[in-house]
Amino acid sequence: MRVLEIGGSHVTAGSVEVAGHRILDRQRHSLDPSRDALSIVGALADAAKRLLPGPEDRWAVAMPGPFDYVNGVSLHEGVGKFDQLHGVNLREALAAAIPADPAAFTFVNDADAFLLGEWVDGAATGAGRCVAVTLGTGIGSSWLADGVVVSSGPDVPPDGEIHFCDVDGVNIEDLVSDRALVRGYHARTGTAVDGMRGLAELARGGDQDARVVVGTAFGHLGRLLTEWLSRFGAEVVVVGGSMTGAWDLIEPALGLTVPARPVADTERSALLGAAYAGSAGR
Repeated sequence: MRVLEIGGSHVTAGSVEVAGHRILDRQRHSLDPSRDALSIVGALADAAKRLLPGPEDRWAVAMPGPFDYVNGVSLHEGVGKFDQLHGVNLREALAAAIPADPAAFTFVNDADAFLLGEWVDGAATGAGRCVAVTLGTGIGSSWLADGVVVSSGPDVPPDGEIHFCDVDGVNIEDLVSDRALVRGYHARTGTAVDGMRGLAELARGGDQDARVVVGTAFGHLGRLLTEWLSRFGAEVVVVGGSMTGAWDLIEPALGLTVPARPVADTERSALLGAAYAGSAGR
């Protein structure tokens, strides 16, 4: 199975042996999500072609939303990345550029791919009901019951996306995100900070304002997650994304009663999970 894992600033192309849970080849390339559609498709196709694919290969693509995963059409608009892809049929565009059979493509939500990978071979293996949360420029989430993604119903947030939820009338991403943390620290100190990375360095160095900002923000997220994890009956939460580098500060602020396990190599999980979904025709 050939896989493209697409992030906000990169595309990783990989060849995956699904049965053996092995990544046989993995190549990461930079990607500018603000470019025009032709340039973005070209960059994705170039990464794919470096795998030297054959005409009979199947493809799985892990893609951040909003996206029509059934039809392979981008719905990105006003989200600050991939806006120029809006309305583009990525299935047809990639098939023409690689080239490949359009029917060979399966598109998977990136958070779903991450959780599926951890369920297949990782921190969520053996769990009947598990959840993934990704922490970066925003918050992603996925909910899995017996290996099947759950994105609707009373026990999960709308579309399975925690970022649609509010805490005390405020959207969670306005409380917990790089931009929210930067804004919170500036409001307390009048000083700019380089996102969560810079805030974590300050907090570890004894900056009490930084500690308060981190603790307050992730306390809000912990309250929200606790409610949904209880409703879903989650046995374990896997956490990925760039902010996991500050897990020593985040974990105590969340205060979760469900085991929460940070994952260092989320890219491997997403490649494996996308391949698993693709091989199962999900």
